[in-house]
Amino acid sequence: MRKRFRVTILMDLVAIFAFGSHLVVAQQPSNVAPVKTVVRAGVSVSGVVRPLSELAKQAVYPVEGSPDWSVMAKDAVWVSSARVNHLVQLMPATGNVGMIVTIQRPCSGLAYGFGSVWVPSCGGHMLVRMDEQTGKVTAEIAVDPANSEGGITVGDGSIWMVAKPSTLMRIDPTTNTIVGSVVLPSETENPAFGDGFIWLSSFGHDELLKVDPKTMAVAGRVAVGPKPRFLTVGAGSVWTLNQGDGSITRVDMATGKVMATIACGIPGEGGEITFGAGSVWAAMFDFPLTQVDAASNLPVRQWKGQGGDGVRFGFGSVWLSNLRQASVWQISPEQK
Repeated sequence: MRKRFRVTILMDLVAIFAFGSHLVVAQQPSNVAPVKTVVRAGVSVSGVVRPLSELAKQAVYPVEGSPDWSVMAKDAVWVSSARVNHLVQLMPATGNVGMIVTIQRPCSGLAYGFGSVWVPSCGGHMLVRMDEQTGKVTAEIAVDPANSEGGITVGDGSIWMVAKPSTLMRIDPTTNTIVGSVVLPSETENPAFGDGFIWLSSFGHDELLKVDPKTMAVAGRVAVGPKPRFLTVGAGSVWTLNQGDGSITRVDMATGKVMATIACGIPGEGGEITFGAGSVWAAMFDFPLTQVDAASNLPVRQWKGQGGDGVRFGFGSVWLSNLRQASVWQISPEQK
């Protein structure tokens, strides 16, 4: 989403001045790194790619600033907006925006559990616990997010978040204190809980790690696609969105084996991935939503256009955060 607060900066590296029939080209300084061009070509399968205008929306929620990460709570969806230091409540029952809570530069994902929304704060260098009913901050825990594009998850009676420097922290929600930690390989920052384990994508090592909460040790490592950042759990598998080539890797949680590598054509920074209604849903700029069928391991729909960045599934819908458009779309998974 996927950094969390992504601003695209376009820089002119070559200035061209025309004088009659002559061109004078300004030279780029040798110490300036060239701008990397990310080409997102989408899915090269006939009939899969369609214009974003064909994506049917159930509701559109205005969210000031840069809507990004989201999480499903008991009866609401909470969305972070780092640019304006907001955590915003969306109400699926009414289609309205609810509470707006001020949190200093929310980043690195959101999690829900134990009656609270858990918000990593890159501005405050802490983990904030917020009561879902009142919007009141009930705890501030000194855990500095390892990366603004990192993550947080809930499982085995604990909150799990990667802190600097690449250390998985276990937080007890009854005491709001750190009760354990696991040192991870560098640039391993995005956790998800599934099948009794914490799974972490290792962006720096092109791997998926498996951590046992009972032993607090790494129990397995699986090679996946290049630069895996975001991940999700569903259909007995862990799915990684690989920023290096825009593919999705599916790993069986029971065996630790790669079941499929799915070409989606959405490389680059940002984006996110979620699971719901028998499909994986990936978001990325220029291609805001890609649907991969878990039964066939094939992309079946992909929408092209301006939008996207964060995505979550809940309340029977896909929730797409459009960071640059200051809106969140509620989308039915049943699209024509």
